[in-house]
Amino acid sequence: MSEPLVEAKELCVRRQGGLVLDNVSLTLGEHDFITLIGPNGAGKSVLLRHLLKLETADSGTVRHRQGLRIGYVPERFQIDPTLPMPVARFLALNNKHTPDDVATLAAETGCDHLLDTPLDGLSGGELQRVLLARALVNNPHVLMLDEPAQNLDVTGQLEFYKLIDALYEKRGFSVLMVSHDLHMVMNSTRQVVCLYHHICCSGAPESVARDPEFMQMFGNDMAQMMAVYQHSHAHDHTHDHDHEALHEIKP
Repeated sequence: MSEPLVEAKELCVRRQGGLVLDNVSLTLGEHDFITLIGPNGAGKSVLLRHLLKLETADSGTVRHRQGLRIGYVPERFQIDPTLPMPVARFLALNNKHTPDDVATLAAETGCDHLLDTPLDGLSGGELQRVLLARALVNNPHVLMLDEPAQNLDVTGQLEFYKLIDALYEKRGFSVLMVSHDLHMVMNSTRQVVCLYHHICCSGAPESVARDPEFMQMFGNDMAQMMAVYQHSHAHDHTHDHDHEALHEIKP
């Protein structure tokens, strides 16, 4: 078994006296595609920032494979209108890519027609494609995305998730994505981790959609929407805190 790309063990994060992450463990292996779901305030973005090593947990560890390259698409990206910058310049910042390299990368994410457009002139969908291109600049082993389609309409969401899936297959990297659009990513993600401060359930999308805790969080309507993906659910979940404190996700 190869060494994990990213491994978190027993992460605990406290904010304002409460536990945001409670003994959370997660392993991302080669060519994994994991979608992290949960209600607002569940700790999804907090977990992602700790997996990126942008923040340090109160306890627990995060380990990256030596030499790991990560591409990151943030939930929000602030553009300063007083510093106009075309897309081509943004994609070339702090790297040695030639204009031809930038054009090739932009074409791969469908934003090559925007290279001369100022960042502050982009629509939400256009900006997301540019941010995705920027995340691919260093040819990452892992692509991490935080709610990448939240500001897009339904058509834009579908197109963006299809693009992620196509890049995943073409480039062979691993994906860890925070999303509340499970019904949109069902055909892409290989594993779902349901988080509500601790890991409530995990597994293939069709099995997680049948988990009682998933139904409690997202409602019967969502569960019925997932019925087409019916699959026997072998996850043995208990409300006993001693048992739910640690669910380690294996690649």
